[in-house]
Amino acid sequence: MAIIVRLDVMLAKRKVRSNELAEAIGITQSNLSLLKSGHVRGVRFSTLDAICKALDCQPGELLEYVPDEKQVKLKKEAQR
Repeated sequence: MAIIVRLDVMLAKRKVRSNELAEAIGITQSNLSLLKSGHVRGVRFSTLDAICKALDCQPGELLEYVPDEKQVKLKKEAQR
């Protein structure tokens, strides 16, 4: 499973700097950087809620699911 974090795209669209968002939602710049890069195991709904409020967006604009090639291959084989 591959979840792609598109936070950097939304920050650019809204012309908001990372440090401004981090301060607005109450997390450290380093934690926001980890989230932007996708190097996290999860994100709290409260954090996602705060980001969406600050950037006036929906969670689907920040996160994208891209199936792994292995999963796609298994799904095709199961349909045969």
